[in-house]
Amino acid sequence: MIAGVLAVVLLLAIAAYACAGGTDYGAGFWDLIAGGAERGKRPRWLIDHAMAPVWEVNNVWLIFVLIIMWTGFPVFFQQVFTTMWLPLALAAVGIVLRGAGFALRKPARRLAGRRLYGAVFALSSLLTPFFLGTAAGGVASGRVTSTTRASTDAWANPTSLLFGLLAIATTALLGAVFLAADARRFAAPDLDASFRHRALGALAAVAVLAVIMLFVTHGDAPHVWHGLTHGVGLVFVIVAALGTLATAWLLLRSLGAWSRVTAVGVVASAVLAWGMAQRPYLIPTSLTVAEGAGAHTTLRWLALVTLVAVVLIVPAVVLLYWLDTHGELEGLTDADLRRTGAGDEG
Repeated sequence: MIAGVLAVVLLLAIAAYACAGGTDYGAGFWDLIAGGAERGKRPRWLIDHAMAPVWEVNNVWLIFVLIIMWTGFPVFFQQVFTTMWLPLALAAVGIVLRGAGFALRKPARRLAGRRLYGAVFALSSLLTPFFLGTAAGGVASGRVTSTTRASTDAWANPTSLLFGLLAIATTALLGAVFLAADARRFAAPDLDASFRHRALGALAAVAVLAVIMLFVTHGDAPHVWHGLTHGVGLVFVIVAALGTLATAWLLLRSLGAWSRVTAVGVVASAVLAWGMAQRPYLIPTSLTVAEGAGAHTTLRWLALVTLVAVVLIVPAVVLLYWLDTHGELEGLTDADLRRTGAGDEG
């Protein structure tokens, strides 16, 4: 019972990271193709201002995922990280380089330094979700077992590669949708239109890759395919499809606030559909939730700590996101500081 509840919590945490972290990765993707120094100056300015308040806190969800995995499901953790050590190591390096690039490119004094750090940030934003996606695809296709050794086939197979491409497409979608909304907040209608068009393109890519995924999993991951086309998994697939249509309509109507909600709903529903499709397995069809769970006492304490974390941390993170999306976390400009100083002197 406790193991099942914690498995659901793990899935929800993965969905939260896919949405929150995915938005940041998507912003980095658009930074990568923003253009040269002049053409890309304003989009990159918007990306910097949109990401600055929340980019660090989004990794809280990833830490939460790792803690639940190695504490609550040690067998699952061991098998995944033994078999998928290479793509996961590359993703970890990407996370570190991405953070360093984003933090260092703005204060860099020389143009060459800003370009170098910007390139590191943008390329890492593309590669990190891809490698995380390939690892997830290896799990979904059942290529992670107690007897499987680390090999290219474990993460470079049709399901894994499609998971990786789908991860890039969904992050691009989230990034463009949120950047379009931020452009409206900064009174930049040209950037709003540009990112709405990019969001529509990314949404089309997500839809096409999702359809291809159904065909590929039919032969390469039959258990997951069955779960996606039946029962609770099918329900979440339908929700994701309806969310896709709603997002497209909202983007065409330039209704930014609600398009963020529906875009997040699309990505979250897709992750939940994948998780529900794997039931009752953590790794189809070799490791069930019960088989991969830790000792009962450990699970009980983990459940208590998780409850405390949900009560204390989740409301704070939600408040941070609300303040950010409503423009309450904007930094002071030089003009603001001059006005403040003048007021103090008077």
